[in-house]
Order: sequence, then C-alpha cells, then structure tokens
Amino acid sequence: MRSVSYVQRVSLGFTGTLFPHAICLGDADNDSLNELVVGDANGKLYIYKNDDPKPWITRTCVGMLTCVGVGDVCNKGRNFVVAVGAEGWFHLFDISSSPAKSDSSSQQDGLIGDEQKPSFTQHIPANTKVMLISDIDGDGRCELVVGYTDRVVRAFRWEEPSDASDVSAGQLVLLKKWLLEGQVDSLSVNPSPEGLPELMVSQPGCGYAILTCSWTQEGAAGSADDNTATPTREGSSRDVVLRLTTGRIHNKNVSTHLIGSISRGSKEDSSKGGLFALCTLDGTLKLMDSSEKLLWSVQVDHQLFALQKLDITGDGREEVVACAWDGQTYIIDHRRTVVRFQFDENVNAFVAGQYACKEGRNSPCLVYVSFNHKIYVYWRVELEQMEPTNLLSVLEERPEYTTLVHNLGVDISDTVAVRKLIGDVLYRNIQKHESIQ
Repeated sequence: MRSVSYVQRVSLGFTGTLFPHAICLGDADNDSLNELVVGDANGKLYIYKNDDPKPWITRTCVGMLTCVGVGDVCNKGRNFVVAVGAEGWFHLFDISSSPAKSDSSSQQDGLIGDEQKPSFTQHIPANTKVMLISDIDGDGRCELVVGYTDRVVRAFRWEEPSDASDVSAGQLVLLKKWLLEGQVDSLSVNPSPEGLPELMVSQPGCGYAILTCSWTQEGAAGSADDNTATPTREGSSRDVVLRLTTGRIHNKNVSTHLIGSISRGSKEDSSKGGLFALCTLDGTLKLMDSSEKLLWSVQVDHQLFALQKLDITGDGREEVVACAWDGQTYIIDHRRTVVRFQFDENVNAFVAGQYACKEGRNSPCLVYVSFNHKIYVYWRVELEQMEPTNLLSVLEERPEYTTLVHNLGVDISDTVAVRKLIGDVLYRNIQKHESIQ
C-alpha cells in the first residue's frame, strides 16, 4: 500500500451544516460540464461552478435538506436538480432555464426573488435519508428512489399530462414501498448477469438487499399500504431478497455503504454483469460481481463512512474510493492495488467524481467538506497507473537499454552489477557535490 500526495485544490466558501448525502456532482445546467450541488440544514441549496469560491446559484427550499441529486428525473432528455428535505418536501429545479449568474443580489433585505423558487414542490413521506435517480426497471425511464430512516425505501415516477408545457403540471407518483430489516445507508443500481438493472440497498453487517420492481410500465401503484414488500431470505419469491457477503464475520449493527455499476473498462468485460463495492464503518472493503463472486476484500484500520467510484488512471476502469472520518482516503483498483491519500482535516461529507473545476473540462476530483465551514476540491487526482513499478523494469522495456549497458562494459545478466551501475549514474554526482561542500 503506497501513499500519494495531491496538492492542486481549491477552497469553496460554505457556512452551513450539511448531511452526508446532501452533496453531489452533476451537470446541473446541461452544458456538458459538471457542477457541485450542496444542500444545508437551513434549506439553502448552493450550486458551485468552476473554481469560484462563491456559489454560482443559490436557491431556497423548505426544511432541512438531507439529500440532493442531479438527473433526468422528469424524463425530458435533460438534467434537473432535486433536493429533498427531512420533513418530506421534494424540490425540483430546472437550472438550464435560469439566469446564469449568482442570485445573491436578489437576497437583499431578506427578499426571495422569483428566480429562486423551485420549478416544482411536492410533499412526500418525511424522514428522508438517501436518494437515487436512475432507471431501476429497465424501461429506459428514470425513477426517483428514496431511502428513509425507518428502514423503508420508496420508488416514485414522474408523470404529467401529454400536453404539459412545463414541469409544474406534473407530479411524483408512488410506484412501490419496500420494508427492510436494517437501516438504509446507500442506494445503487447494478447490472445483473443478464444486463438488466438491479436496485440494491445496503444493510448493516456488510450485507445488502436486492429490491424487485414488480410493477409494469402501464400499471400504477396503489396506496403505500397496499404495495408494501417485506424482506425475505434469498430464494423467496418476495420483492426484497437479503444477501450477506462471505468472509469476515461482522457486527450485525455496523453501518454499510455500497456503490454499483462500477465500469470494467471494456465492452467485453461489461457483458459479464456489473461490479459493486461495499464498505463498513469497521474498515472492511469488498469488491463483488453481480453473480455474488467476491473479487477481493481489504481490511483497514479507519472508520469508513463514504464510498464512491472514479476513474483515476483514465483507462475506462473505475476505481473504488472510500473515505474515513479522519480524512484517510483509499483508492483501490480491480486487482486490489491500494493507494492512500490523507486529507489533513476531519471530514463531514465526501464525494468523488467528474467536476469542471479548471481548464474548461471535467476532470477526476475528490471533494471534502470539513468541519470548519470549507469545501475543498482536489481537481486533478489522476494517476498514470495504480501498480507500483521500479526504474529497472522501465529501462528493460526500452530497446536501447541492453546496448548501452553492454557499451559500458557491464554484463546485462549480472543483476548486481547492473544495479550498481544505475546507482552510480543516479547518485555519484550528488555524492561528489556533497563532498565538495
């Protein structure tokens, strides 16, 4: 396990308090460049753009914002910003139709301008905790999935009249309600071996559950009480299938996070089904495939509270990124190569992904929210390769290497002599310089 140091970062001003899932990266204004969306406990929604330390856009919501997201939740071919509060208020913002400037001028004297109001507001069940915008049933349309503090997961779909001119004419319609055995800390979608999406939810003790979408495209859900699925063990025909990972025995109450649809990096590999990762607060990290095969397991001595995926090397394969409360960050590839990065403060929230911080393009970023009211964006977290290497291996790949060593009178097969030669070339001049001083 080796350590890396990232120094290219920007600091964004943030004076509020946020929940761990009230931060995300996404293309909020549909310009193909990602923004950073943050919601605080006072109902303020902030959108940061580029490296500007001040919010590009500020919006006002009702209640404490517990989770935010960016996606085509209305299935209109463009992204919307979604913010959901603990009290159950769902706020929808169409940023692409908003003025591309900060709204700070409209907040003078406590007034709220019309441009700050959400495009749509609806009340859904309260005590929201996590949120997911994704196609969970394979019909090509996105659904909104919300996890609650009472171990319930609900799926909603946006519906509106065919002749509607804007989103204010639509509404969220409940599709299904699932009841889980344990607390819900993460929601994700992962392709099955057949290529169909599977809705996954983390369960304590390094476990997870697969939630079956039993509705049809034409059918609509009835009341929540009439459409509730209860958890059963694997092999049952119910709509909640609980699964526990193999290996180390975990405390059944330890919190667990998961992330799915981890890219394998090639179309050939993607035909084998999706990859997903799990992490626990007691320091376990696992990578598995959709057939439940354990690819690797890593144990660390830090409390992991956030799990993300990010292509660090630019080869199309997404690495697993896990963050601990003390800022220790682990980056692990598909071959179990581990790289560590230490953020120098305790972390309140963490997210990783593509963000257009500088140079007018998206780049891999690590975003940390500290407890001193600052957001730090490390905007160039690229690595040439995950595997460690050495100078001798690099030289042996060069065709002129053998000839040069032979011309210097050293037998290429004599490893000791070759290493001494390289050491002399690298350090002899330094030693001479030090002796002169």
